[in-house]
Amino acid sequence: MRKYEIMYIIRPNIDDEAKKALVERFNGVLTDNGAEITNVKEWGKRRLAYEINDFRDGYYMLLNVMSNAEAVSEFDRLAKISEDIIRHIVIREEE
Repeated sequence: MRKYEIMYIIRPNIDDEAKKALVERFNGVLTDNGAEITNVKEWGKRRLAYEINDFRDGYYMLLNVMSNAEAVSEFDRLAKISEDIIRHIVIREEE
């Protein structure tokens, strides 16, 4: 298992219950596939450096996980499909 850092930005016009459900769903995608979430930071609503999908703001989420490649690739696949996540990045941390 390797260390990964995952950051994703949720669209700003989502309500709080839907945002909470989305975060739980994507955390569940990781844990159901064998990942261990070591740290979760909710940075809150911040202004974007440039407009993404007609949005100027977004809710930032930062996760540190210990995971295998399958869990991360499944997260990546679902984040690309999701309408609620406007941008995401997965970085493998060096040992």
